[in-house]
Amino acid sequence: MYITYLKLKNWRNFRNAEMDLAPVSYIIGPNAVGKSNLLDVFRFLRDICKPEGGGLQKAVKERDGISKLRCLHARPDPEVLIEVHISERVDDEEPSWRYILGFKPEGKGAQRLLVSKEQVWHHGKQILNRPEKEDIADQQLLTETHLEQTRANATFREISNFLASITYLHLVPQLLKYGEKIGGNRLEDDPFGQGFLERIAKTTKRVRDARLKKIGMALSSAVPQFKELRYHPDEFGHPHLEALYEHHRPNAGWQSEEHFSDGTLRLLGILWSLLDGTGLLLIEEPELSLHQAVVEQIPALIDRLQRSAKTRRQIVISTHSQKMLSNPGIDALGVVVLEPGREGTTIRTVNENERKGLVAGLTVADVLLPQTRPKGVEQLGFWE
Repeated sequence: MYITYLKLKNWRNFRNAEMDLAPVSYIIGPNAVGKSNLLDVFRFLRDICKPEGGGLQKAVKERDGISKLRCLHARPDPEVLIEVHISERVDDEEPSWRYILGFKPEGKGAQRLLVSKEQVWHHGKQILNRPEKEDIADQQLLTETHLEQTRANATFREISNFLASITYLHLVPQLLKYGEKIGGNRLEDDPFGQGFLERIAKTTKRVRDARLKKIGMALSSAVPQFKELRYHPDEFGHPHLEALYEHHRPNAGWQSEEHFSDGTLRLLGILWSLLDGTGLLLIEEPELSLHQAVVEQIPALIDRLQRSAKTRRQIVISTHSQKMLSNPGIDALGVVVLEPGREGTTIRTVNENERKGLVAGLTVADVLLPQTRPKGVEQLGFWE
């Protein structure tokens, strides 16, 4: 399944915005324009649908409350609204599902967060329209979405299961290398990769070995002297990855992940995520810690892995990288541009003039990336 359309009202940077999504979408824009906040919309929907410990109230609380979620330009309307269209196939003319969720503070008394609108359409037929009579009679019911309730979402559980399968991994190499030394609480869903090795360990041996073999082949093309990758728990049963490098000594030892370069760990995390699961995958700034020559090949790598997969998954990538966007294989239909404005961030696709430049042989980096350049950035060199 694929999310083909997203509409937002009063969500963080976005007062009113909408976008179409491709099988692989690249989100570009200046700093602080809302690229991470846009990705967080999908994580928010996932958090509502978690089979264990999910729900609207918790998802909002984890983001420091409605006041932090609501756009600063959201006056006088306090409602936050999200609409998604979901299709079985990318080439479907009409979506299989439409889901709309609106919520806002009660505005009196305990200031509860209430569902102001929840609607579901299946193949054009509306099957849910809240608030219903029961909601009006007992507004406590509006503190929960039907999406999160197993008893209430029987007719559209397919949406809930799909949204719950959304994956986000922004692996921070230092947290993986020094996790035991750093200690501290691990965030739920572990978006920064502290439990990445445990995730690999829980995969069945057959699937794990097949994935690591495929990842090892990719790493051998990107990492100098890299030869082989394996899963190898220590004597206490703690999971580890080990790499073998070509060495002047024929029997040189294996190195564990704490000796991997940051770039190797980042690339490994991206590759594993591409192979792990079938739902929507969110990738934030994959270029971090990677050599520019490797970054340039990420779009081709994604395409190659997608072609070889039994089920292609949808991928949304945020990036600043000129090298990545220089890849001529990027489809212009998958490029989404965020632009700041006085009334919040707007979202747009490639316009006709830009499309002509791309058809003429220019790359996304040539045509679109210069437009995300911060105004007055040259003055940084004169700062005192």
